[in-house]
Amino acid sequence: MTLVDDLLWRGLIQDSTDPDELRKALDGGSITFYVGFDPTAASLHVGHLMQVCTARRLQQGGHKPLLLVGGATGQIGDPRESSERSLNPPEVVEGWVQRIRTQLSPFVTYDGENAATLVNNLDWTGPTSVIDFLRDVGKHFPVNKMLARDVVRNRLESGISFTEFSYQLLQSNDFYQLHVRNGCMLQFGGSDQWGNITAGVDFVRRRGAGPVHAFVTPLVLKADGTKFGKTEGGAVWLDPTMTSPYSFYQFWINSDDRDVVQYLKYFSFKSREELEELEKATAERPQARLAQRALAEEITALVHGPEEARQAIAASQALFGRGSLEELSADTLRAALAEAGLLEVRGERPTVGKLLQESGLVASANEARRTIKEGGAYLNNERITDSEAVVPESALLHGRFLVLRRGKRTFAGVEIVE
Repeated sequence: MTLVDDLLWRGLIQDSTDPDELRKALDGGSITFYVGFDPTAASLHVGHLMQVCTARRLQQGGHKPLLLVGGATGQIGDPRESSERSLNPPEVVEGWVQRIRTQLSPFVTYDGENAATLVNNLDWTGPTSVIDFLRDVGKHFPVNKMLARDVVRNRLESGISFTEFSYQLLQSNDFYQLHVRNGCMLQFGGSDQWGNITAGVDFVRRRGAGPVHAFVTPLVLKADGTKFGKTEGGAVWLDPTMTSPYSFYQFWINSDDRDVVQYLKYFSFKSREELEELEKATAERPQARLAQRALAEEITALVHGPEEARQAIAASQALFGRGSLEELSADTLRAALAEAGLLEVRGERPTVGKLLQESGLVASANEARRTIKEGGAYLNNERITDSEAVVPESALLHGRFLVLRRGKRTFAGVEIVE
């Protein structure tokens, strides 16, 4: 199966400028391509993984990646459907640029014949004067075409600033600059960027260069209609200080059966045969959640490293009595307990019955005693037998944590704060 056939089978090409020419370019030899990421926050999130993983896929297919972080475009912001963006200070954007460049590093390789390169569009946009930009770039953009773009047309009544209106010119110039400087022949991005990307293809042509190619990947949606990458706690970030590796793992393990097979096609680097086996297993034994486990382990290891993935798996098992809590790192344990609900206890330690009640696992002292009497309460995976017992110092995990569980699947955490 060729690279393009694989991309099509996985559903990664929604639109392209010329399907036949794109196939010739990608299946005919090594080319240079680029994909861009604007630093509009301190971290990338799982919504960016479609582009990051596709870049990795193209590099593995023999092509050379240019990973662009928008030090210039990040100061402007692509127009949103709803309202004008808030402009972030240049020094803040620069800090985000450096963090995002670091986050992109694990996904591609930086040596060999098709080594990846990290680029910043501020390098060529920053030194350009307003007059030069208007003459060399603006001259090639018919305003009627720019007004026809959906997001611009939808904002005309509520208002759109010239700043956001001009974003398309900046992104189009990026493609031209990378074509001239680096021999870049292809840009890809998300389907919401189709207008900007095709404008860039047209701009390269108008400047007498090219031909160049482009394609866009589909928007990832959940089967229940909610936005991919969002949870009750907000966005799922790639930065481990913003979303813990355990929470990241749980996001994938909780994938809907209706979504997980397509997620595997989008994000996994397993072969078609392996994915078809997982699809069959999911249909036959959905309760085993084999596809979810395979996806969660692979993506967590890719983003956070194999050891963090191992810790996340171990925590998932240990919290429900299927592994050792003592083997978990303090960071992993705290992240897992925080997700379930972490009760802070200061001063004198209460009895285990009181802890069950204060943690929310039971509603009253009577219910705590009844649950313990029936053998349904656990402390650090050991059955509790005395509701009036005070937790000894030796039971504290990492000197401060306790894991309470009621039944097989309901647990809460306790942190003893001296």
